Amino acid sequence: MSDLSVWLEATGALAGAGGLGYAKCNAPGVYWSLVGLPVTWGRFVLSYRSTMDVCGLTVRPSGLRAFVTRNVARREVLPVPPKIRRMRGTSTGLRVTLRLPAGLEPADLMASSERLRHAWGVHSVTVVETKPGFVELRMTGYDVLRRVRMPRKARPHDLIVPVALREDATAFERDYRKAPMALTLGANQSGKSMYLRNLIKGLAQLPVALVGIDCKRGVEQSGFAPRLSALAMTPDQAASLLGVLVLEMEERFDLLSMHGASDLWELPDSVRPVPVVVLVDEIAELFLISSRKDEERREHLVTSLIRLAQMARAAGIYLEICGQRFGSDLGKGATMLRAQLTGRVVHRVNDKQTAEMGLADVAPDAVPAASLIPVERPGTAVAADASGGWSKIRTPEISKAEVVAVCREFAHLVPDLPFLDPFRPFVPAEVPAASPSLVTPRPVTE
Repeated sequence: MSDLSVWLEATGALAGAGGLGYAKCNAPGVYWSLVGLPVTWGRFVLSYRSTMDVCGLTVRPSGLRAFVTRNVARREVLPVPPKIRRMRGTSTGLRVTLRLPAGLEPADLMASSERLRHAWGVHSVTVVETKPGFVELRMTGYDVLRRVRMPRKARPHDLIVPVALREDATAFERDYRKAPMALTLGANQSGKSMYLRNLIKGLAQLPVALVGIDCKRGVEQSGFAPRLSALAMTPDQAASLLGVLVLEMEERFDLLSMHGASDLWELPDSVRPVPVVVLVDEIAELFLISSRKDEERREHLVTSLIRLAQMARAAGIYLEICGQRFGSDLGKGATMLRAQLTGRVVHRVNDKQTAEMGLADVAPDAVPAASLIPVERPGTAVAADASGGWSKIRTPEISKAEVVAVCREFAHLVPDLPFLDPFRPFVPAEVPAASPSLVTPRPVTE
């Protein structure tokens, strides 16, 4: 009987070890909750002071504290690390709130994030300033970008659209109030189109007008026609559409002036125009020309885009520009336009120069990270803005049919904008939602 019990105990131990090994590879969230979190918590508590000291994240105590320690407590005066205010475990990692002592700043901890990651054996450590004097260490126990699962609370609202997952397991949100103009770059099969699909899916659920410019004959955006207020599928149509948007911007400026407002959101609800989001699928198609006779059209396109990027924010018109490459090699006006695009998202690129085009002027430290995105991780990107901060993100995989279904579901939110009627794509009621080849725009009136 004793031999049988020993055999059962050994079998149970082996099964448990095998189960944990399986969970570590195939269910990292379960493994983290059962094993990773307790181990990391203990390691952090036991090694916190020594780790901070080795990483140079301690300071000499104040004169009064040193005097009391030396003369009253009769103890050696030791350097002081940031004080732990709060610790809490999550389903993906560990969050620690620290109170910084005088002499330390958040940048000091950010510079040591890699050393802290290795010291505590976690996948990543992100330092976020919560308020003056306080920072939060967001540690993730495993690679949350391997299988993207958006937080349950991530929902589009108030011109804020969650489109991807950050490396610290929080949602990356496209906020049009904070970053009204944005540029998204990426090579073929890098996930740029997937990012745009997630963005359109979120925007379709908000009370905004969506304007599409897809000069690849509409192969990407024509399927979303039920929710689009306008769609241009050729450079000529795009030139006419952008010209109309510039005129609308000027009319909205007159409205702002009439009410003494400097921004669309300062207007009363009764007279406030609906926000307009312009989605440009491939910017290079608007810049490149095949003959000299197209030069005038190109000048009109570039001038209209630059004017919108410079001034349209106050009028509630926002630009979302996508492309494989965007630099001075596109021609006159490209660099000037790029300088007006605050938000930057760079997917996998084929050369370092393209990563520098998108990130070097806003977050130089992010260029190496964007240059090292592997091919087998489509949808992974580096997101940055003019503040200099950046983070690695990955968009969840979504099918075009799913986005088309959302566009049809919320087609009733398409606003009544007469100035966009000539560009409104026509969708026959009997045509299935996933038949973009049958979606044709109305003729454009010059």
